[in-house]
Amino acid sequence: MADFVFEDRWYLAAPVPRVATVVVDLEYYPLWWPQILAVASLGPDDARVLCRSTLPYTLDLVLHAVTREPPVLEVELSGDLEGHVAWTLHPVAAGTRMDLYQRVGVRGVVLSRLSRIGAPLMRWNHARMMRGCLAGLRARLDAGD
Repeated sequence: MADFVFEDRWYLAAPVPRVATVVVDLEYYPLWWPQILAVASLGPDDARVLCRSTLPYTLDLVLHAVTREPPVLEVELSGDLEGHVAWTLHPVAAGTRMDLYQRVGVRGVVLSRLSRIGAPLMRWNHARMMRGCLAGLRARLDAGD
């Protein structure tokens, strides 16, 4: 199993509580995050998420909420990827600084083989997905929904 660590820092023109409300509401991700194809609730703390960035492969993930209270929003991942994702929200003068830390291992034969030879391609694919997240999140926050 190949491990990947992703870190990013975003600045959003919305207060921490507003950002947290949007980020923890998985049901609406497909409306604002283009690479999220579907979300199905599996209970109060769990959801199944299908996502696809640029590469022709749809990830099938199960997310389990670890914490939904700022400053840290964290989920455990299982399925095609195994690991965790944490967003740490910091109030700043212009709104919120959002720090991402994601550590995942690739599961399954196809992804494991691809990750051994195509790690740069997979990182590029992830970066495109996260650009879609940032643009969609900003638009959602600007809309005030």
